[in-house]
Amino acid sequence: MKISVLGLGYVGAVSAGCLARDGHEVIGVDPERTKVDLINAGKSPIIEKDIGQIINEQVAAGRLRATPQVPDAVRHTDMVLVCVGTPSQPNGGIDLRYVRRVCEQIGRTLASHHGAPVIVMRSTMLPGTMREVVIPTLEKFSGRRAGEEFGVCINPEFMREGTAVHDYYHPPKTVIGEVNRASGDLLAAVYAKMPGPLVRTDIETAEMVKYADNAWHALKVGFANEIGNVCKALEVDAHKVMDIFCQDQKLNLSPYYLKPGFAFGGSCLPKDVRALLYKAKTLDLCLPILGAILPSNHLQIERGVQAVVEKGNKKVGILGFSFKAGTDDLRESPMVELTERLIGKGYDLRIYDRNVSLAAIHGANRDYILNRIPHISRLMVPTIDEVLGHAQTLVIGNASSEFAEVPRRVADGQTILDFVRVCDSRTILGVYEGLCW
Repeated sequence: MKISVLGLGYVGAVSAGCLARDGHEVIGVDPERTKVDLINAGKSPIIEKDIGQIINEQVAAGRLRATPQVPDAVRHTDMVLVCVGTPSQPNGGIDLRYVRRVCEQIGRTLASHHGAPVIVMRSTMLPGTMREVVIPTLEKFSGRRAGEEFGVCINPEFMREGTAVHDYYHPPKTVIGEVNRASGDLLAAVYAKMPGPLVRTDIETAEMVKYADNAWHALKVGFANEIGNVCKALEVDAHKVMDIFCQDQKLNLSPYYLKPGFAFGGSCLPKDVRALLYKAKTLDLCLPILGAILPSNHLQIERGVQAVVEKGNKKVGILGFSFKAGTDDLRESPMVELTERLIGKGYDLRIYDRNVSLAAIHGANRDYILNRIPHISRLMVPTIDEVLGHAQTLVIGNASSEFAEVPRRVADGQTILDFVRVCDSRTILGVYEGLCW
């Protein structure tokens, strides 16, 4: 395949060299003449393990060359990879000057060229940039329609400086956000031999994935450092602690707890986070990441209350009351707090939770239910049907399997607020609304 790579920084230089190594005919483009001259001389414009040798070999083989002119490259290629920089702005946003400029150049070239290449954005851009900036700019300057007269994809990279070549050939995943199927097919063919999952999705999801990844990586570094600071103050070996921590791939290093939903509760997480923060305070330690956990959790409860209030319906049904499905444990259940807040605001509630109802009869939480929250226990009903018959707004509070069919049973005028995603639906305003999806 004939491929042009626009921008010869870390991502662009590595991509150009590796694509040529894979047998493609590659033209690199950069406005800096020094980078162009280095590539054409068989030298790398960046310091990165292995890429210098790869570029030297591919230039010698005739599969890689460079030019400062965008039209020279775009006119002769089937696919255009845009790898230009998106530096930070003082306000925390990203500078899109280079993205806009290169999209204008590509668009003008398409306007005078009969080919229909696929334009692939590799630059890291905030969600919405493809729809709001990239595609409109390409369409304006080309006079053509994206997805019909030329292809568009976004293909975020997951390469680390220092190991970029290794990461290129061993990606944790390959993500393709596509405007149309044909564009994704062409790009997928480039990565056909790559290990790891190939994920094809919409462009907004692909844009957001990179930010979710990097925010998670930053959070992990900060979390480990804060745990390390506590350990040092306690004269505990922090590396031993985290080595043991990382051996747990069922809960710690896993997808568990990483599904957006409602707040956490129960007997362990709130209590233990508070205890760790208390200990840190006695050690005169500041732990801003760990200290933000409980306030963030409370904001999610507030978000749930506000979602109910915004519906404007006084008759509300709660399905699932314990802090998670399959338990009668109400200790620090966020659903208890939400329910008490709604009662205080004058809402007419009906509550169903099979496990909590059983506990009220002969369970360990019987005393708690009957004596600590009697005002709530009096609102409990024995069947889902009674909740459905009463409520205009239905709140699904935990992921009990018996609630999976509820979205199919709602009547006209009823709205579901799903806090746990019991089905795969996205938000449909006034019918089904996910708390944070």
